[in-house]
Amino acid sequence: QVQLVESGGGLVQPGGSLRLSCAGAGHSVSDEIMTWHRQAPGKAREWVATLFPGGATFYTDSVKGRFTVSRDEAKNTMYLEMNSLKPEDTAVYYCQKHRTKTWGQGTQVTVSS
Repeated sequence: QVQLVESGGGLVQPGGSLRLSCAGAGHSVSDEIMTWHRQAPGKAREWVATLFPGGATFYTDSVKGRFTVSRDEAKNTMYLEMNSLKPEDTAVYYCQKHRTKTWGQGTQVTVSS
């Protein structure tokens, strides 16, 4: 069964950091276009970042300079490093394997004092 398993969410104060993980189970996330998305309460799911097989990355404007997406091929895992977190970053974060449109289960990130 093809799955993406996310982890790393939690409650953090404004200005804090979190690292989310997205592990491939039963399939590879290497040499694939992988994306991160998020969905805040009452809002539509929005794209956050894309990681291409060659290492190129793209980010939505609101997270540029604060978030970094990366991949560890040996661990078959993609990461989203989030720094300088703001309350408006509060959302459920999802990863997706672009080619197969496989989604992870989501992990909650709450930024609050």
